[in-house]
Amino acid sequence: MARQRQTLDRLLRPRSVAVIGGGTWCANVIDQCRKIGFTGDIWPVHPSKPEVGGIAAYPSIEALPSPPDASFIGVNRDITIDAVRTLATADAGGAICFASGFREAKAELDDGDHLEDALLDAAGDMPIIGPNCYGLINCLDGVALWPDQHGAERVENGVALITQSSNIAINLTMQTRGVPLAYVVTAGNQAQTGLADIGTAVLEDPRVTALGLHIEGMGDLRAMEALADRARDLGKPIVALKIGRSDQARAATISHTASLAGSDAGARAFLSRLGIAQVSQLSDLLETLKLLHVVGPLASDRIASASCSGGEASLIADTAVDHAVKFPTLNDRQKSGLRTALGPKVALANPLDYHTYIWGDVKALTDTFAALMQGDLAMGMVVLDFPRADRCDAAEWDKVIEAVAEAQRITGRPIGILASLPETMPEVTAKRLMQAGIMPFSGMRAAMAAIECAAWLGKPCPQPAPVFLTPPVMAGGVLTEAKAKDALRSYGLQVPQSGHAQSPEQAAQIAASVGFPIVLKGEGVAHKTEAGAVVLNLIDEAAVQEAARTMCAHSFLIEEMITGGVAELLIGVTHDAAHGYLLTVAAGGTLTEILQDSQTLLVPSTRQDVDAAINRLKIAPLLHGYRGAPPANIDAILDAVMSVQTFVQENPVAEIEVNPLIATPDRAVAADALIRTGDNS
Repeated sequence: MARQRQTLDRLLRPRSVAVIGGGTWCANVIDQCRKIGFTGDIWPVHPSKPEVGGIAAYPSIEALPSPPDASFIGVNRDITIDAVRTLATADAGGAICFASGFREAKAELDDGDHLEDALLDAAGDMPIIGPNCYGLINCLDGVALWPDQHGAERVENGVALITQSSNIAINLTMQTRGVPLAYVVTAGNQAQTGLADIGTAVLEDPRVTALGLHIEGMGDLRAMEALADRARDLGKPIVALKIGRSDQARAATISHTASLAGSDAGARAFLSRLGIAQVSQLSDLLETLKLLHVVGPLASDRIASASCSGGEASLIADTAVDHAVKFPTLNDRQKSGLRTALGPKVALANPLDYHTYIWGDVKALTDTFAALMQGDLAMGMVVLDFPRADRCDAAEWDKVIEAVAEAQRITGRPIGILASLPETMPEVTAKRLMQAGIMPFSGMRAAMAAIECAAWLGKPCPQPAPVFLTPPVMAGGVLTEAKAKDALRSYGLQVPQSGHAQSPEQAAQIAASVGFPIVLKGEGVAHKTEAGAVVLNLIDEAAVQEAARTMCAHSFLIEEMITGGVAELLIGVTHDAAHGYLLTVAAGGTLTEILQDSQTLLVPSTRQDVDAAINRLKIAPLLHGYRGAPPANIDAILDAVMSVQTFVQENPVAEIEVNPLIATPDRAVAADALIRTGDNS
């Protein structure tokens, strides 16, 4: 029976550290351990050097006083494997594998894959992080298995950051926003220990308040699901920056769905499903983590803002336009309190320009901020850019801080101080504000992104069903439209009445039996409209026969023409090897790729999830009856989507597309359908 892998506890919080290797990188690890205040044993290992980093070295791992809790292996990739094997045999607590040249190496003659497999075999049940990574910094306990400079410092509690990029990790430690970093861990190749494993381990530390992930590749989806479940149980939010938004990594197939979904859609849908908030910039990641550390998830997206400048009030309102953040209109109670505090000359609004009448008056400032926070709000903010400490006196600004703290105490609601520029929120001021329980925002745009994420995280997030990961099992190929429709009809999808013909004359005869008007299609042609293989609204046999004669096709599909359509939709399912099956709903028809109006979910999704996705489409107003037009039958649309989803769950295929699904006031009918049964590349 295989032994269960050890936990990461000893590696993350070691009492003894072995540094294996004698180069500059290893000396740096020893230096960084000293700088951060590591109080345990440090044991350099080198076969010939008497000392490394000013500490006497041991000639071998076997010569160490005891199995080390954590090891930094700073030697080449071949020796790394031997060192890992020796450490694992000695029952060491875990190792950082610094060397590169494993699976990430792309040279054709390189043996990186084989070496990474050998590394895993050598590790056995001993945890390893990497290879091709810098290691970890534990700012809570004073541990730096880290071969370079960094900007982190000791903290009592804070947020954890995990990234696959060592250089980005270094950059993040250099932030001056005041974000308290509890752990910084680089995952490298994730050969054995992935982001999810590390994330779960650091979240178990009660001193960690939130987790930030910089993700290049998702890795084990089941492990990510387990991480999200554990974070939900612990009440600790997760924020992710997933790179790969460009669509170059995924070539479009014969359908529109692949180009709509793209290489990033599955990752975004997966993270959203797990209740993991998403940002697009490193600054937003840091600002969101800071807000979660100080305040936590927000009860809603409704906020208030106050500033002593009309320009700032307008700027913050404009900045919020690009984010899911609301400045609700002032209610009577707010207006009354603000009028009492500010007098008759100030125009009352949210965002509020309170002018400079009360600048320096702590009581008036307190009354103003407290009155503003009387509404149904999740948070307030006061725009305040601090002067340069080397040239100016900030004594008057301190009065605003005093007023914010008192207003926050009176109302029991969080109020942040927002510097419109990151550089006008000095780090020393940010730390001082956090000690007072006040959120220091560094920059307007990042602040709005952080509030949007915190509000999203504040919504209920029930545990979702596991994603459907079964790969396509049928042989590669594309079903004809008629066969695709027959297959989907057996699962409840509505399709038009139809018939098949082998000649123009037979097409005319079948059209008469189907009933006019009809649609004539050439069979075996993808993107029929572009190829001239579809003709609409044929009203008699002669028109059908003439259209068939001019069409480049050997057989024909004759269908009833669906009339009275409110809108055309697309329903698509594609298999993504990295994320399972992606379910796409979109504006359909010939303009699908031009409109780019789509929502992507993962299979399985609930009927409620699909309904919400449909309502996020830009064409949703059409479906609900736009400017007096009749609404579509939403239940019929949902029935169609769920039937396609059920089909792929019971018949795993590579791709399904229904486009267009014609939505009418009475029904939703699949006018065209495609099924690709497997990889036929």
